[in-house]
Amino acid sequence: MTVGFVGLGQMGAPMAKHLVKRGLIVYDTRPEALAPLVAEGARAAADITELAAESDLVSVMVRDDAQVNEVAAEALPAMRPGGVLAIHSTIRARTAEDLAARSDTVHVVDAPVSGGFMGAADGTLAVMVGGSDEAFDACREPFGAWADLVLHMGPIGAGTRTKLARNLLHFTAFTAAAEAQRLAEASGVSLRKLARIVRHTDAITGGAGSIMLRPTTAPLAGDDPLRPILDHVRALGEKDLTFALELAAELDVDTPLARLALARLATGLGLAPEDHDG
Repeated sequence: MTVGFVGLGQMGAPMAKHLVKRGLIVYDTRPEALAPLVAEGARAAADITELAAESDLVSVMVRDDAQVNEVAAEALPAMRPGGVLAIHSTIRARTAEDLAARSDTVHVVDAPVSGGFMGAADGTLAVMVGGSDEAFDACREPFGAWADLVLHMGPIGAGTRTKLARNLLHFTAFTAAAEAQRLAEASGVSLRKLARIVRHTDAITGGAGSIMLRPTTAPLAGDDPLRPILDHVRALGEKDLTFALELAAELDVDTPLARLALARLATGLGLAPEDHDG
């Protein structure tokens, strides 16, 4: 496939770099963003219309819904029948669905990514694809140039819904991390050393992802084989959260997320709040 890439910012540029040897065509409103990739062997298009007309797959990594719509308005009419317009920006799910409805001849997929600049540079991103089976089959191989986890999440919009759920966890965890740092700081603990502990142990255990084991959030059945594991997680979590909240009270540190976590841990794990023994 001939791949065109629009948007060469912090994420787009390193993603596109992995595609240079495939006859990449690039476009960005900033000439200085184009220069490094052109030096590597990519060809710069004069505008989005030119890029779209010569590409089988157009990848878009721009800032927001408005910019995505602007790019799509120029790209879709120019693209070849059977081509794929892939939106890697994090947008509203409805935006991707609306774009897909604009063309009967071009496939639109929402394919947001996770893994940050480091993953983009290393080619180890995760990409969550929403779209038809045919469209996914067409773009899976080129996506693999810059991602080592390429998953088809469902119809158009499913990729974005997955990314929003993932980022809900991500940024809520950042807020919890700030709460934990306030408690550590008030306790006289080194925040830099705490951070090293967190990064080290999350790399071993998988962090919050390690308890995302079930295909449903419905309550666990009594004979579910995961029940002993999650009963154990719940017992440890409630004990440690209780101790942390006691320490926070002693030090006059406000920890609202920890209070909420203690109240909702059992139901979050699929256990009845009153059932402590399984």
